[in-house]
Amino acid sequence: MDMRNDAQHIARNDSARAAAQKAAAEFLTFRLGAEEYGIDILRVQEIRSYEEPTRIANAPHFIKGVVNLRGVIVPVVDLRIKLGCEKVEYNGFTVVIVLNVRGRVVGAVVDSVSDVLELAGDLIKPAPEMNTTVDTGFITGIASVGERMLILMDIEALMSSADMGLMDTSQVLQ
Repeated sequence: MDMRNDAQHIARNDSARAAAQKAAAEFLTFRLGAEEYGIDILRVQEIRSYEEPTRIANAPHFIKGVVNLRGVIVPVVDLRIKLGCEKVEYNGFTVVIVLNVRGRVVGAVVDSVSDVLELAGDLIKPAPEMNTTVDTGFITGIASVGERMLILMDIEALMSSADMGLMDTSQVLQ
């Protein structure tokens, strides 16, 4: 009887440990104006210095254009414009985070990249409910790391949204 209880106790501890490890995730952190954001590091393909993209006629204002990345034409989205941040001049810290979203390569312009952080699940708090017309469905949570507040976002949901026009609807529905 004690052996069975011990086995159950060990199994419970193993599942709790596995759940805790699953809850921890790595995020690439970056700045947009005064705010700091985090995205799942597994979506990041590379980080490149900013180069002026080739503008595409009739593209939404937040799509800066396209760049040729080793033979792949990559649309470049300025996240400051997309998220309604104050416009900031491009400088030596401005970078393009190259993302792999639903099998498609997309670039995201940010002010600067900070670092990669591993966050335990208990550090991530749910995003507050806001009664606005702005879609905040891509915000997955808020994390406090020391004095820093990180806005965690589901970059795949943001880049796949219909107003972006970057994914065809059959990809989004999958």
